[in-house]
Amino acid sequence: MLPGFLTKTAKTKTGKEVTYLQWWVTLLMSLALAIGTWNPSGYHFIHYISNVDNILSGFNPFGILIMLALWLLAIKSIFQSLKLYGAILTVIILSAFIWGLQEYGIINVADFDQAGWAATIGMGLLIWFGLTASIMWKKLTGVYTTDSTDEE
Repeated sequence: MLPGFLTKTAKTKTGKEVTYLQWWVTLLMSLALAIGTWNPSGYHFIHYISNVDNILSGFNPFGILIMLALWLLAIKSIFQSLKLYGAILTVIILSAFIWGLQEYGIINVADFDQAGWAATIGMGLLIWFGLTASIMWKKLTGVYTTDSTDEE
């Protein structure tokens, strides 16, 4: 069985029950996309694609198109929910957190592996925040993000 914090449910105003498992699943998927694309260990998509003899053989084109589609969806969700300034602010906040870890000696960003992991996990968190920002905004304010119009 799953722990309680994963299966906790909440009731919406319309009476629909939602579980918190969706938050954890999107976090894991975001981290999987970031880590699967590139990481310092060498076991990642870019390493795989760059070391094949014929990039158009086998399932390579399929893998490239799937990865491209996932990144396009991730980037669209980041800029749709956070906009450019929100994305920049999120990167600054994550950078400040990494700076704090560096200052307390928890990580050493001068080491390529540690800096690479920090950047990769930070990118995963940026994707996750982009995917869930509208839901968080709804929980905080009670209003979903609305489209801006040209009318004043």
